[in-house]
Amino acid sequence: MQYDVVIVGAGHGGAQAAIALRQNKFDGTIAVIGDEPELPYERPPLSKEYFSGEKAFERILIRPAAFWQERRVEMLLQRRVVAVDPAAHRVTTADGATIGYGRLIWATGGSPRRIGCAGNDLAGVHTVRTRADADRMLAELDGVAQAVVIGGGYIGLEAAAVLSKAGKKVVLLEAQDRVLARVAGESLSRFYEAEHRAHGVDVRLGAAVDGIEGDGKVSGVRLADGEVIPAQMVIVGIGIVPAVEPLLAAGAAGGNGVAVDPQCRTSLPDIFAIGDCALHASRFAGDTPIRLESVQNANDQATLVAKTMMGEAVHYDAVPWFWSNQYDLRLQTVGLSTGHDASVLRGDPARRSFSVIYLKQGRVIALDCVNATKDYVQGRKLVVERHAPDPARLADPDTPLKDLGDG
Repeated sequence: MQYDVVIVGAGHGGAQAAIALRQNKFDGTIAVIGDEPELPYERPPLSKEYFSGEKAFERILIRPAAFWQERRVEMLLQRRVVAVDPAAHRVTTADGATIGYGRLIWATGGSPRRIGCAGNDLAGVHTVRTRADADRMLAELDGVAQAVVIGGGYIGLEAAAVLSKAGKKVVLLEAQDRVLARVAGESLSRFYEAEHRAHGVDVRLGAAVDGIEGDGKVSGVRLADGEVIPAQMVIVGIGIVPAVEPLLAAGAAGGNGVAVDPQCRTSLPDIFAIGDCALHASRFAGDTPIRLESVQNANDQATLVAKTMMGEAVHYDAVPWFWSNQYDLRLQTVGLSTGHDASVLRGDPARRSFSVIYLKQGRVIALDCVNATKDYVQGRKLVVERHAPDPARLADPDTPLKDLGDG
């Protein structure tokens, strides 16, 4: 098999790369290699609408089967790439097949980080990364009275919300002293902790897991202080490990991800990397290269690579944005709050509609907006252009953020 472009990874980034190539009038052959049996689908609903039953799987497909056929995108599913030969321009899959490429786009994302304790392989211990993961949990739900969620990031909180709404008792364990510690300021963390507790979730901070107990199937989670929390289901949401081993083994620069330049090129010839696994520079993150685990990043980098392949002189400079749905709360984030030295609360959390605006040296670097879409939309310009508005005016919810773009 030989293709002009081979895309490894059938998630958001891989799908968007194929779509963008055709939109930009690329007429060569394209193949997408994915290790799951399904056509590309949206990942975020797995811990939200799909898990809760609000959306059937067909509604989270990125495109129907006919779309890929009409655009001559060959889907090579249930195949996992285990080796890359950059000199020969080919990849090898786990079944020993070799596939040649003219140019390669690596869009593999990552695999869920396993918790390093005894019992992590028991039945009933889950991660949320694929449709199969979500289906396994759904199949077990009827036999679950109490679930333990390990990890207080977006995935853990979303899973806790869905389980709580389903009538399950939920204990959420976070090793740090607040939830969302890596991605949000303390005021937002405390708000979400209070919301989950109000919905009956037992949120425990500074909780160290010593082991997972059970005889073949999970029966409880043992903490470092010796307490055992009964559980018929455990969900582990402690981040991902970027899936880049074959590229690094082939000589690509990187480590925690594969390093890419402003056009998402790796250090290997004719190989690009996008999405969760791409370690890239961003003016929104300062001097340290970052990996961004977001649909926006995957899609934007995919579109940029397609344009680069078609000869456009472009470089990656998209502002990061994220979202999370929990209960009746819609959190929308623009920018990166890491490294902020001040924050401004805009609105009243008690009214369940407010924003937290993060500043560094007086300039706006990020916003967290809870049920405040207008702030999210208007605040984007403040982040992109690094404005420095009067904090008192920022805090006034009656002053539209669009009027503060002159600082």
